Amino acid sequence: MAEYPRYAGELSEAELLARIFPRLGSGKALLGPGDDAALLAAPDGRAAISIDTLVQDQDFRLEWPGGYRTTGYDVGWKCAAQNLSDINAMGAVPTSLVVSLTLPPDTRLTWVEGLADGLSAALRALGAEDCVVAGGDLGRGEILVVTAAVTGDLRGRDPVLRSGSRPGDVVAVCGVLGHAAAGLALLDSPLGYGSLDAAERALAAAQSRPCPPLAAGPAAAKAGAHAMMDISDGVVRDAGRLASASGLRIDLNSAALLHEADQLQEVARRLGRNPMDWVLGGGEDHGLLAAFTPGESLPRGFRRIGSVMQAGRETGIGAGAVTVDGKVPSAAGWDHFAG
Repeated sequence: MAEYPRYAGELSEAELLARIFPRLGSGKALLGPGDDAALLAAPDGRAAISIDTLVQDQDFRLEWPGGYRTTGYDVGWKCAAQNLSDINAMGAVPTSLVVSLTLPPDTRLTWVEGLADGLSAALRALGAEDCVVAGGDLGRGEILVVTAAVTGDLRGRDPVLRSGSRPGDVVAVCGVLGHAAAGLALLDSPLGYGSLDAAERALAAAQSRPCPPLAAGPAAAKAGAHAMMDISDGVVRDAGRLASASGLRIDLNSAALLHEADQLQEVARRLGRNPMDWVLGGGEDHGLLAAFTPGESLPRGFRRIGSVMQAGRETGIGAGAVTVDGKVPSAAGWDHFAG
């Protein structure tokens, strides 16, 4: 009897794809995986599109210092979540994913199958069950790389851009702040994953399997959000991008941010860290940052954390600046090419 294959390198491309496709489910593509390209309907006449990449040892580790081993399910989930979040930030509804997967030949088949399962599960659990994995590409390489491009339907609405903020606007967030960064600190610490309590494991999960609030993007668009973006690199860095796109500045409220940090106090104490650093500079929670008309009710799930303000010579603070109670914070956020 032939030995059951255990590694990706033991199968042909066709055999490996035959393991993956059944795990991705069926969707509403006019033509799905199996041809040179997929075909999708575009009832709005427009399509939002974005792309993101996860690279081994850059965006995830296969094994963390605390002993946690990243599963294919984790990476599949995270790949889906971060791409869906970008479409959400435009006020659109995700419709399709195409995925490019680079595998070392010694990658276990169970890991690859888990990745397909994680992609599929994230679409269902996050509320993107109408989004289909329409195809992609499979290749061989020295490290694991997962890239996905996602499309979205605006459903007749204008896209919500980064550049529409107005002076006096309320700055609000939907989703958590700092949880994924706290989770990263736990995974990267020598504490040992087995010693973490349930709350700490939930933070670790926020890093490996983030949960963007997908219903909030279209809701914010309907409510008339002036500007919006996904928080992937920390609220300070991303607020700076939002402010810069509008030629304005943003001032964050310390009391609102301290409330966010309160949820992280215990784990910060255990690790000897300042939870405010995670709230201000931690990314990968994939919540939403948006600007709304002052005095109007915020959509469900959004909470106020600051204001949009004029920039320029009169204020002494330039466009794109982010302050907390008028002062420049020390946390800068994530930069892929820093250092």
